[in-house]
Amino acid sequence: MSVQTGTKRKEGGFAETLRVVIHALIIALVIRTFLFQPFNIPSGSMIPTLLVCDYLFVSKYSYGYSHYSIPLSPPLFSGRIFGSEPARGDIVVFRLPKDDSIDYIKRVIGLPGDRIQMIDGILNINGEPVKRQRIDDYVTSEEGAVQRVKRFRETLPNGVTYTTLDLTDNGFYDNTAVYTVPSGDYFMMGDNRDNSTDSRVLSQVGYVPYQNIIGKAQIIFFSIKDGAHAWEVWRWPWTVRWNRLFTLVR
Repeated sequence: MSVQTGTKRKEGGFAETLRVVIHALIIALVIRTFLFQPFNIPSGSMIPTLLVCDYLFVSKYSYGYSHYSIPLSPPLFSGRIFGSEPARGDIVVFRLPKDDSIDYIKRVIGLPGDRIQMIDGILNINGEPVKRQRIDDYVTSEEGAVQRVKRFRETLPNGVTYTTLDLTDNGFYDNTAVYTVPSGDYFMMGDNRDNSTDSRVLSQVGYVPYQNIIGKAQIIFFSIKDGAHAWEVWRWPWTVRWNRLFTLVR
């Protein structure tokens, strides 16, 4: 009959724990690289669809994989593998072409070859105005002051509908030149039209190459009021936006 010493049991327990941790890290890395990656919303450019401090999962497999899909983005290859093109109206996370260390999230408005223009605040695609219907105002409050913002429901040529905000009449990008989307690139816009730095600003964002797209926004798994911190669990009953949890991104 053999007898194990206490030292051996301790070593075996430590080794087993280390193996479990390593396996967990590998599984997490695989999930993050090939399936889903979490992101949080730092700005109001996608209001009312996405709010500041929404936390969401982005599917990495929706459009295939580029080197930006890999943690730290090593330039192991160019282009995409298992690629599938985004549809007009998708909300996507992409690497900023001007600085590929920064992630942006916007809605796909223009496909390769499209002509995009804003005329009097109305989106035009290939010379045709996008259907836009005025709906109830978007109401928000900041420091006790209630603000009402004009809200519209837009319907893209492929039938995708969503809501946009119009903060000011005759905003800086309410009237633009025609943008012709280059082959292999996409034109992105925020739903908060007067408060979004997007493809309309060629010097800062511009056209987004296909390989810069990381994935498609799918579901909000957590949301907390702007100014609160997710780690302050003792404040959750009052600061969590419970009605936004596990809602699909559209």
